Amino acid sequence: MKIDIVGDIHGCFKEFKQLTCELGYEWKNGLPLHPKKRILGFVGDLTDRGPHSLLVIETVWKLWKKKLGIYVPGNHCNKLYRYFLGNKVKLLHGLETTAAELSVLPPKERNRYKSMFMELYEQSPLYQVLDEKKLVIAHAGIRAEDIGKMSPKVKTFVLYGDITGEKNPDGTPVRRDWAKHYKGDAWIVYGHTPVLEPRFIGKTVNLDTGAVFGGRLTALRYPEMETRSVPSSMPYVPEKFRSFD
Repeated sequence: MKIDIVGDIHGCFKEFKQLTCELGYEWKNGLPLHPKKRILGFVGDLTDRGPHSLLVIETVWKLWKKKLGIYVPGNHCNKLYRYFLGNKVKLLHGLETTAAELSVLPPKERNRYKSMFMELYEQSPLYQVLDEKKLVIAHAGIRAEDIGKMSPKVKTFVLYGDITGEKNPDGTPVRRDWAKHYKGDAWIVYGHTPVLEPRFIGKTVNLDTGAVFGGRLTALRYPEMETRSVPSSMPYVPEKFRSFD
């Protein structure tokens, strides 16, 4: 299969459009289509913090409906889903921006976005195993021994990473560097943890280059294993990026 996997978009639609054009996609009727029939993959966290979360939802949903896009949810997607269900979730860590976009719409339009997102979320798997098990897309990663499994523990790892239970000063969970220890056969393509450059270690690739924090939006061309990035128009927030030893 030939797929271009995009890192965490977080509402940065302008950067997403620019990146797809860099990848050779042509925008027709509001959708990026590739002349050589490549498709797009998404590592989750479509929304929150950036300026155009609803436009990202609609575009990804349309691609998915036409079988031109493959999606897995991220932790922000999970929180938005719970928000749409009416659960008590705090409007923090970016959800407030998506909620603000929704709040100015008439009820019919709000419900349209809600329906699109809930359908996308409910009918997509927690992680995708593709290309005869040679490729796995999982938002925050996955352990080799958990590929093919589903449990609350696996869900927590896939959505949040290898968390310790401790908190960083900004309230985010402390995460272990699981990728450094991954020894599986499949390529694991993920995001979640912002890094300044796409991080290749073993057979893992972190594509979250912090578009919403003023870094870049990055995609991986598979099976070529080449990356493409475009600069962000958002303010640069250096403390949001993680460096590894």
